Amino acid sequence: MRFIHQTSTDPAFNLAAEEWLLRHTREDVFMLWRNAKAVIVGRNQNTISEINEAFVRKNGVSVIRRLTGGGAVFHDLGNINFTIIALNNDTETLDFQRFAKPVLAALQSMGIPCSFNGRNDLVIEDRKFSGNAQHLWKGRVLHHGTLLYASKMEDLSGALKIHPEKYRDKAVKSVRARVTNIASHLPESMEITEFMGRLMARMAGEEGVRVENALSGEEILAVNELAEEKYRSWDWNYGRSPAYAFAWRTRTPGGVLDVRMDVQDGVIQGIRIFGDYFGVRDVSELEDRLKGCRHDRIALAERLQGVVLDDYFQHVEEETFLDCLF
Repeated sequence: MRFIHQTSTDPAFNLAAEEWLLRHTREDVFMLWRNAKAVIVGRNQNTISEINEAFVRKNGVSVIRRLTGGGAVFHDLGNINFTIIALNNDTETLDFQRFAKPVLAALQSMGIPCSFNGRNDLVIEDRKFSGNAQHLWKGRVLHHGTLLYASKMEDLSGALKIHPEKYRDKAVKSVRARVTNIASHLPESMEITEFMGRLMARMAGEEGVRVENALSGEEILAVNELAEEKYRSWDWNYGRSPAYAFAWRTRTPGGVLDVRMDVQDGVIQGIRIFGDYFGVRDVSELEDRLKGCRHDRIALAERLQGVVLDDYFQHVEEETFLDCLF
């Protein structure tokens, strides 16, 4: 098995590294890695319905879709991610316990009172600190999980705090659970880097096993290419979302705005704006202008360039109007 302590904290690169290794590695892999602030949404989710758009925008949080299913999770440098890639997978079913078990045993050997719970979670006293997910590909399996070590809980709740009544779709929904940080349950305090070193040593299990701190130069070039093509692209992270209907009623300085949208492949197919606002122009002109635009704040702002919104909604500024669309 190849043991990799990945030092990159670029979320797009790290997600791309997992996929590239799944498809190209010649031996099993165990990898530890961390991401800068990011919301990582499941493969089958509607991205925009899982995030607090205002929070992630204002706090510079990356939003990236992963290869595996399951719910959205928040990553920061206080969260550790582990990846296991097994080449000779002899089953076509998902088996979370099989791959989580050695990680669980390593954590227990460090004095952490943890256990496996439910379908794919690791818990301490019924509070979740690890969610796990899997992807099968041509007889190989990618299993990865989070390990909340010292994450900022206010950022976690802020980035994932959403209004579920806004969105109607058939996408997989995230299930929120009570969470806890591992650092609060250790017999002795230690920095996250020391903890990662100890965990890696226990997973390697043999003295003299070489732990790599980075991919090879050729691998880095290939992973960067995949990251650019896929994991940094709007089409993968947002456009791949299932079709959904959006409805939100908001009181603004110019009156109530009631927005209804149908979105497919991340693009607005239809939009109607109701309310008790005042304006001198027919709002259908604005609705027609926004059809065919990505349901994306930057794209919508560009589509509104040159538009005098006050003609449609008196006393409603552009930022306020954009807030009504998310």
